[in-house]
Amino acid sequence: MNKKPLFTGTGVALVTPFRKQDSIDFSKLEVMINHVIDGGVNFIVALGTTSEAATMTSIEKDALRDFIVETVGGRVPIMLGMGGNNTQALTDTIQHTNFEGIQGILSVTPYYNKPQQRGLIQHFKTIADLSPVPVMLYNVPGRTGCNMMAETTLQLAEECPNIIGVKEASGNINQVMEILRNKPANFQLLSGDDALTYPMITLGATGVISVMANSLPKEMSQMVNYAMKGDLKKALPLHYKMLPLMHAIFDEGNPGGIKALLEIQDLITNHLRLPLCKVSKPLYNKLAQLYAEFCK
Repeated sequence: MNKKPLFTGTGVALVTPFRKQDSIDFSKLEVMINHVIDGGVNFIVALGTTSEAATMTSIEKDALRDFIVETVGGRVPIMLGMGGNNTQALTDTIQHTNFEGIQGILSVTPYYNKPQQRGLIQHFKTIADLSPVPVMLYNVPGRTGCNMMAETTLQLAEECPNIIGVKEASGNINQVMEILRNKPANFQLLSGDDALTYPMITLGATGVISVMANSLPKEMSQMVNYAMKGDLKKALPLHYKMLPLMHAIFDEGNPGGIKALLEIQDLITNHLRLPLCKVSKPLYNKLAQLYAEFCK
């Protein structure tokens, strides 16, 4: 009998709260972890894009990973963001990482150097062969400048048992459908775009790695659960209720929008690390208004 995949349903791309002096605010991080778990998320993604991991030192990343593992305490699975555009450097990092309490890796396509599709295949095969935990691919061409084509994803799905799925954030529904139509039965496709999660689940996706779930874990989890059960009459109103906020948090980039919203909710303080900065006052006010309307 096949076990239910660990990374199904609602995953949250966890933010990293900072203090004004730019250090990690672990007390607020604990608040966030309990907030999303109590809200019903199925798993947590640590050190993903939303965490601002690109601005952290290796010492900070290790401390953050260990704190998240300890605070989660086995309540939900944890996926660790581990990507890069230097395959050798990434394999070295994997070999020196403590994976205790970590159930999977989320690995983004190499950025900036724009590899060919055959380069992507060799890159991810190298990672999958080395990783002691399952690997979830992450395709987000809007950030990386590199789109992993459907046939590349499908080849990796067929040839690499340790690659268990893909977080698809291309925004290309035709590409998503090609993967869903032709993938192996045990290969997962997760939405990487909050606003497209509902339609992607109706096409066969098995969940989402969500930014919105930092703010609205209960509502996001409910929507995903209803959609995955085929109860679209309950899922669709939740989707449309959250949709204005889903769009607005990305108006000036991620995680600026979600951090502003979390401050409005009094969950964290709104600090980011350069080169990222706070959203504009008009957007902050818009988020406050949308959240007030959502709560009515």
